[in-house]
Amino acid sequence: MSAGGQFRYLFKPLRLGPVTIANRIVFSAHLTNYAEDGMPSDQHVDYYESRARGGAGLIITEEHSVHPTDWPYEKMIHAFRPEVVEGYRRITRAVHAHGTPIFAQINHNGGQASSMYSRLPVWAPSPVPDPMFREVPKAVDRDEIAEIIRGYAEVAERCVEGGFDGIELQCSHSSIVRGFLSRATNRRTDEYGGPLANRSRILHEIVAAVRRSIGPDVALGVRLCGDELIDDGTTIDDAVKISVELEKRGGVDYINTSIGVATASLFVIEASMHIPPGYALFIPSAIRAEVDLPVIGVGRFKDPLQADRAIADGHCDLVGVVRGQIADPDFAAKARAGMTAETRLCLSCNQECVGRMGLNRWLGCVENPMTGRENVLPAPVVRSNRRDVLVVGAGPAGLQSAISAASHGHRVTVVERSDVAGGKVRWASSVPNRAELGDVTRNQLVECDRLGVDIEFGAKVDVEMVRRRRPDVVVVATGSEFNPPYWMPGADDAFSRRVVDTVAVLSGAAEPQGDVLVVDQLGFHEATSVAELLADRGCNVEIVTPGMVVGQDLGITLDMENWWMRAEAKGIRQTTDRIVTHVADGEVGLMYHLTGAAETRRPDWLVLSLPMRAADGLYLELDTSSAELGIEVHRVGDAVAPRRIHSAVVDGDRVGRML
Repeated sequence: MSAGGQFRYLFKPLRLGPVTIANRIVFSAHLTNYAEDGMPSDQHVDYYESRARGGAGLIITEEHSVHPTDWPYEKMIHAFRPEVVEGYRRITRAVHAHGTPIFAQINHNGGQASSMYSRLPVWAPSPVPDPMFREVPKAVDRDEIAEIIRGYAEVAERCVEGGFDGIELQCSHSSIVRGFLSRATNRRTDEYGGPLANRSRILHEIVAAVRRSIGPDVALGVRLCGDELIDDGTTIDDAVKISVELEKRGGVDYINTSIGVATASLFVIEASMHIPPGYALFIPSAIRAEVDLPVIGVGRFKDPLQADRAIADGHCDLVGVVRGQIADPDFAAKARAGMTAETRLCLSCNQECVGRMGLNRWLGCVENPMTGRENVLPAPVVRSNRRDVLVVGAGPAGLQSAISAASHGHRVTVVERSDVAGGKVRWASSVPNRAELGDVTRNQLVECDRLGVDIEFGAKVDVEMVRRRRPDVVVVATGSEFNPPYWMPGADDAFSRRVVDTVAVLSGAAEPQGDVLVVDQLGFHEATSVAELLADRGCNVEIVTPGMVVGQDLGITLDMENWWMRAEAKGIRQTTDRIVTHVADGEVGLMYHLTGAAETRRPDWLVLSLPMRAADGLYLELDTSSAELGIEVHRVGDAVAPRRIHSAVVDGDRVGRML
């Protein structure tokens, strides 16, 4: 069987100008927030090296700024400073040690930026404020355009000095070049504005200048947006025409693609699980039909089969897989070896990758605690003091504890009281368009099986069971439980039977009908998912929240825009800035906390999305008896404090490493 086994195209070598890549899996450019004082860091080195070791065919780094006026976020690589070269060399040496080529993406973000860090005016083709940063930029004059072009050329030369095999010009979702290409942001009347030939002038001038600076032995690519999804923005017809002209003029070795504008339609650039895989393939497909240059396609490819099919169907020549390789650095190597069942599938939850970027934190991954900490967390080493570890609970925290402990050579048994694994994840993944969240459990179970972890279902753990089994260590991962609020109606109130939490609805323990009021105090998927589920069942749903918007944290994971569209389509009403004051005899009292005005509702059902409380009873019992039992006791995840999946996974990994 040929390399790559079942994959017809994914592992065929391909030339990008002077560079030959061993396979078509590209670790495309994406922000990491790993830079330190504007310089590449050791974390960059270990992060990219891990994906090179894992078999990526090509690595394209995150963007490098070409000019001091471009500093849109704090932890950006300042390539306009000559001292970056040593950091570049450390990155490229580490990646080249695995035979993988690595390109540097260079960029000027233009008007999609802020003067917060630079204290300099933001430069753009026209003084059109970006909808996110809301800062009026300075329209660049001809001298400043020439300065930008020189910046691209000088930085490209610096990247070659640092050992990069190629340069990619970021001209797509966040770039001054994109700003020139788009009618929405280019209002100029000189030779750089007006018709497409003028709007694309700066791109061709940059390509020519960069090619002169790097010579013929370094690859050069351009990343273009095929559809900005904004009024008067770049269209696929524009992108095709630009690509054809780039090929005609020469100097470019490949075309990379993108969709959306980073600050206006970001939710389609880094799409969450609500948007289907391959959603942006129409862009590389249209470009590839008109040019002979290799074309890279992107758009939420979760597994190698999807990537191979995109190539087989003629949509693209290479596939950008970012989050898939963030979650599993060995994505490509496992595919080549036919080990696809062992691939840690990305959830497209956006919580620790995209979400952390939005919070100005370093990039991580919900289900891979090593991501972003490759230079901090050592690979598991089997310990000589092998211990018997009993894990109570097969949710994300319990399973990760088992994985981490077994990776260090311990004998691990997981006991779960229900008949399936996953904890609350199984309910969260049962709602519309959230099924992929269940992949975290699937991934963990595959890893447990590989490591020889025993899992017992349908058994309840108590102190007596622990006494009989005599483990060396017990890890309690019993999760969390409903925490009734102070205004919860008493048991003697007939309406109390119709006041339930979201877990009761998702598990089928409660089946609300008619008018349903959902209280959202968590600001995440719990309330919005249940609201959609009930609306789909024919309920008349209203969500109330004390926040300024319903599901306020959905903005961080880029789920907000699609939630609004779905809520409107399903007739879900959203009421903000209200707190619940009382619930009695079917009446729900609300207060508009900005003015103190009182309101009431009389729903048929009240569904609560509220902070939970730790189900820590077993832990407290075992902790009290640990000396008598001769055991070591730990707790993880929601049994410590109710949080989200990433905290459960980090807890489990940390405890497993400690044993």
